[in-house]
Amino acid sequence: MDTKARHLKEHTISPFEGPLPSTGDSPQYETPQTSIRKKINLEREGYEEGLGDRLVPERGKDIGAEAYELKGKIGGEGYRVNLMCRLFGGKEGRVLKMGGGSALTQRGENSPNEHEEKLRVIYSRNRTQNFRSRVFRYIPQTPERILDAPDLIDDYYLNLLDWSSTNILTVALNQTAYLWNADSGEITQLTQTTEEDNIITVVNFNQEGTTLGVGTNNADVELWDIATGSKTRTLKGHLARVGSLAWNGKLLASGSRDSSIRLHDTRTPHGVVATLDGHQQEVCGLKWSLDGAQLASGGNDNLLHIWDSRQRHEPRLRLSAHTAAVKAIGWSPHQSGLLASGGGTADRTIRFWNTSIGECVNTIDTKSQICSMLWSVNRNELLTSHGYSENQLALWKYSSLKRIANLTGHSSRVLHLARSPNGETVVSAAGDETIRFWKCFTEEKSKRRKPNTVPRSSFTPLAIR
Repeated sequence: MDTKARHLKEHTISPFEGPLPSTGDSPQYETPQTSIRKKINLEREGYEEGLGDRLVPERGKDIGAEAYELKGKIGGEGYRVNLMCRLFGGKEGRVLKMGGGSALTQRGENSPNEHEEKLRVIYSRNRTQNFRSRVFRYIPQTPERILDAPDLIDDYYLNLLDWSSTNILTVALNQTAYLWNADSGEITQLTQTTEEDNIITVVNFNQEGTTLGVGTNNADVELWDIATGSKTRTLKGHLARVGSLAWNGKLLASGSRDSSIRLHDTRTPHGVVATLDGHQQEVCGLKWSLDGAQLASGGNDNLLHIWDSRQRHEPRLRLSAHTAAVKAIGWSPHQSGLLASGGGTADRTIRFWNTSIGECVNTIDTKSQICSMLWSVNRNELLTSHGYSENQLALWKYSSLKRIANLTGHSSRVLHLARSPNGETVVSAAGDETIRFWKCFTEEKSKRRKPNTVPRSSFTPLAIR
């Protein structure tokens, strides 16, 4: 080995063995190893050669407070108010409140998961700002609002939530029915039963949103005028609680635990115009087709019946493919005669039916109890709510049957769904006594009406048809 090679071998050391030799016998040119050693030594001495993007924040500063420009003492009242204003748009952070103690209140400080919910809101908002691609569709994974609903009964067979065409939401909490005006934020108590065990078991608006049908545990159906807040009529005839209602113009269908369906003409003094017998157990699901020609009924006997509005003595179709109670029913607004139905815990399957021929055309095994479902009016999609084991909402694309999104947050089975008048927002109510608003049915951009960008003037030609 020559003198130069021996000299390099003696002074080429591992980058982690110690400081670089600074004696005069060091080599006059820089090797890769010595370059690494030089940077390490500079970092040890506190220099930043070429590393200007490194940031070590001061431990005394609150980065989150600076990012949101929150004024006031951190952790104090001013900080809390500013944070609530920025996250929820209100000084108090409550959307619905009533004098003397609110029955429906914004999920707030007493929530054990409050900090997680706030962080998810921030994360969701940041994602909305970051994804602006024309192809990418963003579905918010967090609800727009979370409301407390104390005393919401955890009963699979009841229907305790509805949203009217006039933008009024109703929810039944034990013996009381409440109305919330989504335009003004005003909340009122519509009715409260007087008997201790006479709970409200179903609420349902007519198509115009002027009348609310209220079913009770004592087998009555009450009709309430929304404008005046007064009861206009009580419909009798059932022998057990009424758990489902469905309007078709002036005709109201009611399903009961006595296994019968009664059709009430609300214009006549006698009310009941027909009784549909076909189920063997409680009728928990009722839905009219969009044209009003067919009525679908689901029961705890695992049966799905299709009734013709003109022939009422027996069901036109008797479908027995489900192996558990059928409560979730929905008619497609995109294809005439297409009906979706969902089964309970022992079934867990969504079935799509062509009611013209009575055949099942598609199925989905959801792996969990199906409590409710809604079709989107803006897209060919179906939203289902579930019980054990994930207690989630699932969004499906039809007819590919692809799951688009899972919306989680409820800690108990999601029993009820209702859709806003514009079709973009869905509200869910669960056994965890919370109500959540999800914006998951946004309209496709291609279907939105484009504004007229051409200024109209006296020189603009008009087409006359």
